[in-house]
Amino acid sequence: PALLLAHVAGADQLEGISGRAELLAGSAVVAVGVALLLAWWFHRVPGAFPLAVVVTLPFRIPVSIGGATASLLLPLYLVVAGGAIAWTVPRLRGGEPPHGPSPGDGRSVGGLEWALAAVLVLYSVQSAWSSDPDRALENVLFFYVPFAVGYVLLSRFDWTPRMAARVLAVLAALAVALTSIGFVEFATRQLLLNPKVIAANQVNDYFRVNSLFFDPNIFGRFLAIVIVLLVAWICWERRQKAVAAGALVIAYLFGGLLTTLSQSSYAALLAGLAMIAALRWSVRWTVAVVAVAAVLAAGALAVGTGVLEGGEDSSKATSGRSALVTGGVELFAERPVVGWGAGSFALEYREAENVSAAKAASASHTIPVTVAAEQGVVGLLAYLALLFFAFSRCLRGIRSAPNLPVRAAIAAAFTALVVHTLVYAAFLEDPITWVLLAAATAFGSAASRPASGKGEGGKPSPSPGGTGGPDAP
Repeated sequence: PALLLAHVAGADQLEGISGRAELLAGSAVVAVGVALLLAWWFHRVPGAFPLAVVVTLPFRIPVSIGGATASLLLPLYLVVAGGAIAWTVPRLRGGEPPHGPSPGDGRSVGGLEWALAAVLVLYSVQSAWSSDPDRALENVLFFYVPFAVGYVLLSRFDWTPRMAARVLAVLAALAVALTSIGFVEFATRQLLLNPKVIAANQVNDYFRVNSLFFDPNIFGRFLAIVIVLLVAWICWERRQKAVAAGALVIAYLFGGLLTTLSQSSYAALLAGLAMIAALRWSVRWTVAVVAVAAVLAAGALAVGTGVLEGGEDSSKATSGRSALVTGGVELFAERPVVGWGAGSFALEYREAENVSAAKAASASHTIPVTVAAEQGVVGLLAYLALLFFAFSRCLRGIRSAPNLPVRAAIAAAFTALVVHTLVYAAFLEDPITWVLLAAATAFGSAASRPASGKGEGGKPSPSPGGTGGPDAP
């Protein structure tokens, strides 16, 4: 907290209260009071914590720091703080937290937790030689640390299919509301946020919407993930009226997704649907269909846009991302072992390519390339290990799991998210990543705990027997 306060002290939004101790103290008191109130609520109603996390996932508040704008999830930070207090205080008093089991109940630390820890520590260490340590500090303080705390709390929560259904209902309602705002933006040709997108819409032949998100691609990612979750639900749902209602919601959200013009989100949606098809029907046929479709799509793209010839047409066809990828690969080749330092991509790319700050993105829009350029082979191996353990957590023992529909939905949504990061950015910087992994951990653990385990709200739940940690078959 001290590092965070020192770093944001120069934010434009704080200029009006800088030097006024009473306002700063009052703001701190209000923030602490809200966190304590949330902690009391989570203690009295344990099932409220995951719902509160989901409700606050989309809402980012732009804060100008050091000449750049960071979209911070301030409501989510308060929810995580309240959840941490509600979990910690009973333990300090010798009691049991209102949510989450005690150690030794089958939720042992597995490969995923070690991989997450390694990635976070390695990223922090590699900021020591970064040319942009402020960027690394912001990623750690604003994203990695609070989201890691949220992961611990959510993964130890006693998830049940009923709770998963409530979370899906909240996500669907949020997505419908945000899509409605997007439709209003599209109809009025007026955006609420992001001056860069507003300026781009004025000079381009097309119009992109971002709803309450700062970036149309992040809005598209959110909609794609919710659509994947809803499709997974209706694929196992037997009630015809429920399937029809779900299909209508999906159609409405897909219309909103189209208005984002986010190609990365379309690819993410297709990847998530492919994972659902593999888990619901046949892995072999799904792989075959995906392979054929990928070859046809790649050929059509190459012929239609001139990507095969490379050069300016190639960069334009990929919205400039091919140049960023090429530049990232060249940076990696210069320092292949430990990279240029955490958070350094934008500055190093700008210097290497001799481009202005306005044209230098904060990442390569391809997470492996960004990791390779900033952290070298060491960081890339840690990233690949994280992906391996994450997919293992999502998929291991899934076909024999009693909660197959829920776990399939989580696995498909995580697949969609990973694909989106391969053609855009923000992997661990997105709280949805941590929420999906926490849910996968909780449901994987539920299948391995004895039947005497506690269910939602501390009540006994008929979990199947078994032993082992969250990665056990």
